[in-house]
Amino acid sequence: MDTINNDSITYGSTVIDYYIEFADRKTLGIRVNPDGSVYLKAPVDATTEDIQQKVRKKAAWILKQKRYFESFGTPTTERQYISGESHLYLGRQYMLRIKESSSNAIHYQNNIIEIECRDKKDAKKILQKWYLERAKVKFNEYAQPIIEHFSTFGVKPNKLTIKKMDKRWGYCTSNGCISLNPRLICAPRCCIEYVITHEMCHLVYRNHTKDFYALLLKEMPHWEKWKMKLERMLV
Repeated sequence: MDTINNDSITYGSTVIDYYIEFADRKTLGIRVNPDGSVYLKAPVDATTEDIQQKVRKKAAWILKQKRYFESFGTPTTERQYISGESHLYLGRQYMLRIKESSSNAIHYQNNIIEIECRDKKDAKKILQKWYLERAKVKFNEYAQPIIEHFSTFGVKPNKLTIKKMDKRWGYCTSNGCISLNPRLICAPRCCIEYVITHEMCHLVYRNHTKDFYALLLKEMPHWEKWKMKLERMLV
């Protein structure tokens, strides 16, 4: 059975991370994906030293390919949900590994999200369902300490929900219900906490007034950093 690992080399001042799939083949191949992830297919008997040497020889080409794809900005091509494709979860890049199985399941470790599915065409649906399930768990986990802290201001959300939104990361209704965009599950924890804190500030100051931003800055001094990181990663 093929196995997938991950490793990295340092080329000059740049670290090149890459994924390795060991398979029944004679040569080692390198592919740079449009999202910048580097994917290798290596013979099962290839050593770590052999692979690192090959990557170093191709490092200049790899970085050139990365810059080429970066020149197009955020990829607009439709995700294919196939093995080797890179996807985000809580700010980290994971490589997909799709396996046919008698049941549908997802496992993740060592920078790999493995999707077991009866039909590989269902990989997208299975992953999106998993993202939503993780969002329900993680958003509540991250929100609770923030909600408890804001109780000192005499405010508390009536409800915390997850809602698909095209142009917002979060929203606070006039009756105190906070909704979070499920896509936030792809972002780092601090980005998610920024959105939650932003919406909690709206329970104190409804509009984006000077007082609102003063409170946001007090509660999260580096909020602009996390807002920019969020928009760079997911917009």
